[in-house]
Amino acid sequence: MKTRIIIDSTMDLSPELKSKVSIVPLTVHFGDEEYIDGVTIDHKAFYEKLVETDVHPSTSQATPDAFIKEFEKAKAVGEGAVVITLSSKLSGTYQSAQIAAEDYENVFLVDSGSVTIGGGILVEYALRLLNEGLEAKEIAEKLEEAKERIIIIALVDTLEYLKKGGRISKTVAFAGAVLNIKPVLAVEDGEITILGKARGSKMGNNLLVQEIEKSGGVNFGMPVLLGYSGLSDALLLKYIEDSKSIWDGGLDEIHYTSIGSVIGTHAGPGAIAAAFFKK
Repeated sequence: MKTRIIIDSTMDLSPELKSKVSIVPLTVHFGDEEYIDGVTIDHKAFYEKLVETDVHPSTSQATPDAFIKEFEKAKAVGEGAVVITLSSKLSGTYQSAQIAAEDYENVFLVDSGSVTIGGGILVEYALRLLNEGLEAKEIAEKLEEAKERIIIIALVDTLEYLKKGGRISKTVAFAGAVLNIKPVLAVEDGEITILGKARGSKMGNNLLVQEIEKSGGVNFGMPVLLGYSGLSDALLLKYIEDSKSIWDGGLDEIHYTSIGSVIGTHAGPGAIAAAFFKK
């Protein structure tokens, strides 16, 4: 039986892979304005609005109906499905997929335990397994094993958006702005945590490199993806230059992509991130 890979719109992939998956969108709200993530608003338009408006956005989980539409498409052509979502601790999207899947056979759900490019590298691995001829059940089983080795680490340029989203206090955000503090974040056990804080971008890049090395090293036999938030990739390119020692010899080409609205809502523009499978 053929298999299709279904993901939610928070899974940020290398651009060339998007046409190979089916995408279930989340919803982005700017006050009373509602946008369908990746359909009626793209990453560029999202960050333009984020910078230009005083209204802090919010996001809504994908609905069971949105998943059912994709399951029906797969069923109509006799395909099974592997569904990969962002961490169930960060959104109810996985639960929506569970509700939708109750009446379908050969639909296998995987909670990535991650988000954005962390989920993206799991999706890329799923596509590799699909190309190797594995069935849906086998793909889901291998993803469940592999997701435990995913590392995603990010350097945030400003604490302002974490403050707006209620993740930190106004006092901490004000002190961070005065001291030019840039936190390094990770997703651990499906939740966003702060690993450390640095003063200035250069120290932040160094801390990011240190945290990657501390994780035990990168498995270059598996997908690796970097990401950036905002309208410019300049900070990410500077980071790639500063961290050449990590990637040299392991990657022929460094792939990177824009980080979408769900993490962008909390991280704001100017964040950079790395996702990989640890050794």
